[in-house]
Amino acid sequence: MNLRRLSTLAVLAFIPVAAGLSVAAEAPIAAPDIEPATKMIPAGSYIRGSTPAGREYGYRLDEQAYGHSVTREGRWYAGEFPREQRHLPGYRITVTPITNAQYGAFVAATGHRVPDVDQATWKSYGLIYPWSRTRRHAWSGRSVPDGRQKHPVVLVSRADAQAYAGWLSRRTGRRWRLPTEDQWEKAARGPDGHRFPWGNEFDPGLLNSHDGGPFDTLPVGRYPAGASAFGVLDMAGQVFEWTETLAGNRGQAVVKGGSWDDKGCGVCRAAARHSRSEGLKHILIGFRLVTDSLAGTSR
Repeated sequence: MNLRRLSTLAVLAFIPVAAGLSVAAEAPIAAPDIEPATKMIPAGSYIRGSTPAGREYGYRLDEQAYGHSVTREGRWYAGEFPREQRHLPGYRITVTPITNAQYGAFVAATGHRVPDVDQATWKSYGLIYPWSRTRRHAWSGRSVPDGRQKHPVVLVSRADAQAYAGWLSRRTGRRWRLPTEDQWEKAARGPDGHRFPWGNEFDPGLLNSHDGGPFDTLPVGRYPAGASAFGVLDMAGQVFEWTETLAGNRGQAVVKGGSWDDKGCGVCRAAARHSRSEGLKHILIGFRLVTDSLAGTSR
């Protein structure tokens, strides 16, 4: 976690948004290789948010990893919801973040812009990383970077993610969209409100973070022991993920999960919440999708 890159602290208002993109009137196409595998998240109660002890745990993880108290002094976790029980209808969520290969099918079918960012735009973000760091993630022409077909797609804005969801909806005849923050958090924490998908104690061997990972994205699903209680993978570390939930700041949306760049990993707790500009195309941010249809694959 670079302590300058998350410049907007997560003191957010929870603002649910509309249920998602409308499905265009075109005949669905059977596409088993295009439709992502999903897991069922049953209707019922779950725990969201954190206690003061949970936030303190996050700060201590950061201090142990970095040797300073920047996140504590910046009150990074002060905007987390208080720990509370909530209820959600059932839904399905993709087992992993959407991969380059899956996104590639969308690009090939629609001619949508490929994941990339130009040097001037990257500089305008004011991030610590040099633009050269983005090149390993950027697509060459219309092609996925070599060896990264199964890595999560990054360098996509929230609108890019929504465009993919709209295309997938038309191709499958099922309505796909980004998860709300509540849906994301329930899938990550299970019904018992664990701090991390696997439980309450941080374990660097169960996620792709800077603690033990290669300081890069990895093929999705590499940490099966880090699955949530619902069998959902890569919900801590790997990449932050866009949600359908808007933040209190205009033009900002909530991202969840932490990334391969983070260590500690207080920000990888499922209750942690940050906002990022909707138009940002970052090497640390990808996405997964949900569908309200209860039919579907789980593989």
